Amino acid sequence: MRNSLAVVALVISLFFNFSCSSSGEIGEVEIPKFFTDNMVFQRHQPIRIWGKGVPGQKVVAAFNTEEKSVKVAKDGTWQIEFDPLPASGPYELEINDRKFYDIQVGDVWVAGGQSNMEWVMSAQVKGLQQELADSDYPLIRFFKIPHDYDAQEKFDIRGGEWRKADPDNILNFSAVAWFFAKQLHLEQGVPVGIIESNWGGTPAEGWTASEALLKNEFYKDKATDIIERQDFWIQEVIDNKIRELKRNDLVLATQNGEIQGVANPNYDDSDWEVVQLPEDNPFSDIAWFRKNFTISNKQNIRLNLGDIQQMAYVYINGGRLFLKDFGDAVREYPIPSSMLNEGENILVVRVVNTWNNQAQLGKKGEMFLRQGDRKISLEGEWKYNNHIEENLPVVERHHWLPGMMYNAMIAPIVKYPIKGVIWYQGESNTDTHQHYRDLFETMISNWRERWEINDFPFLFVQLANYMERKEVQPESNWAYLREAQTQALDLPNTGMAVSIDIGDAKDIHPRNKRDVGMRLWRAAQKVAYGQDVVYSGPVIQGFEKKGTAVELIFEHVGEGLTISSGQEVKGFIISDETGTFYPAKTKIIDRDKVSVSHPQVLNITEIRYAWADNPEVNLYNSEELPAGPFRIKID
Repeated sequence: MRNSLAVVALVISLFFNFSCSSSGEIGEVEIPKFFTDNMVFQRHQPIRIWGKGVPGQKVVAAFNTEEKSVKVAKDGTWQIEFDPLPASGPYELEINDRKFYDIQVGDVWVAGGQSNMEWVMSAQVKGLQQELADSDYPLIRFFKIPHDYDAQEKFDIRGGEWRKADPDNILNFSAVAWFFAKQLHLEQGVPVGIIESNWGGTPAEGWTASEALLKNEFYKDKATDIIERQDFWIQEVIDNKIRELKRNDLVLATQNGEIQGVANPNYDDSDWEVVQLPEDNPFSDIAWFRKNFTISNKQNIRLNLGDIQQMAYVYINGGRLFLKDFGDAVREYPIPSSMLNEGENILVVRVVNTWNNQAQLGKKGEMFLRQGDRKISLEGEWKYNNHIEENLPVVERHHWLPGMMYNAMIAPIVKYPIKGVIWYQGESNTDTHQHYRDLFETMISNWRERWEINDFPFLFVQLANYMERKEVQPESNWAYLREAQTQALDLPNTGMAVSIDIGDAKDIHPRNKRDVGMRLWRAAQKVAYGQDVVYSGPVIQGFEKKGTAVELIFEHVGEGLTISSGQEVKGFIISDETGTFYPAKTKIIDRDKVSVSHPQVLNITEIRYAWADNPEVNLYNSEELPAGPFRIKID
């Protein structure tokens, strides 16, 4: 009898639960993590919310005095759309028992790419103090998607929150995106939401769905492997992330060496290896270095260690002087006199490079102590040991593989309507520049298809000038990559910000992000907002032969061509019939014309402008927008 009653009770319980599920009882649902207070929805697009739950459960959402409901589908997903709205707010959004406040409707842009887009305002960006004084714009909000990658498309991102622009928050905003967003807000007068989905040092194939690359001859084998061996890659990604977590813990565990007293003057380093700096670079794992130096006067001493890759903890006589983090420029650091001795001192440096596990300390001619006009060289013999701490686990760059970052950082947000994308990337694809045009165009088309927003504006930054300056450099990988970027303008609703004049020969991360953001905004004015403005620098339109010279004709000149310095236009090279290139003699001869020639070249066969890693250029239009690199054959 007791068993029979138990069976009946079980049947009633199962029936009750099934009935509740079938009748759509309201229960807990999973909502993407970028649905938070302060979020921004795209104006004039459906207000779309979605998530996961138990099939059959009821989801009730309220927004702008309107309430809608839906049952969770058999696959465990649900979606609700509210009618589009113009720029407006604030609103509240309620989903079952959860409530989100201060929601705005305006323009939403995705800020994608690698480190030059990721570069934050606090990382010594030019004009930071001026921006901090004018940064209180509560209708500008940023959301930073955490770094992540996966072998399959993810439903959600790892975390994050929408943050309003103020002097504290903008320090961690993408600098390029901040200048773009601020100008957009000031000129359009609407709330602005920036979704940052970027990661330093990453190639475009990692941001493109692997399925989209199956028709790309260069990338299809890797893309096919990711798709066909998905179970293997899912597990390998997990294992690699575990190794990364351990590595990161070791990198930050400076106490492992400090507890042993490695930075102290009386530490016994007699069994350490003797190396020559900077000649013996690079070193592996967590590298410790010690160097004795002697001074007679401990006042006004400054330290310069030259190049450091990437992070360094620097100690003087046992006390920590500074931490050089990734992104920090190497500079001369003042050493407080209280840390120094008149006589013998010990300098200790702990160096770690998570980029490739190849630590580097020092650069020829840039390792010294400075006291007034006097320099004390720190080059030469140092004591070295990389066994003080545990060896770093090997972490593979699986996020570089086709689709890996797309799956984790783009796929989860493609249901979220946007106005467009701003993009700054390409440095990591320069070695395979010949494949970049097809790759880049595939990526743009892939994103547009998945967002289901026809040809949304896609604006991108052409690579800035970088590395050693060479007047003639026909075989520049960076120049070829810039050409591939220019060719992507053949896609509809695209625009390009040229930055060939604002780079840094010694730093792949130029600190002038304001001009980059403002030039992107110029492109947005035309491409995204339909304004009749000069949105591009001078662009080659045609040419005419004039004896031994060639006259180049430009469009997008505004009131006319100008040069920023000197008497001649710089940056042109021309070739003769043998294929030999010469620096051209160049001058502006009309509002839209430039004449190029060279006394040794009687028959010009090719003309190139700004064709080098780091060309010297000075050709602009009246709006102070620079001409972009190009090359043309002369028949």
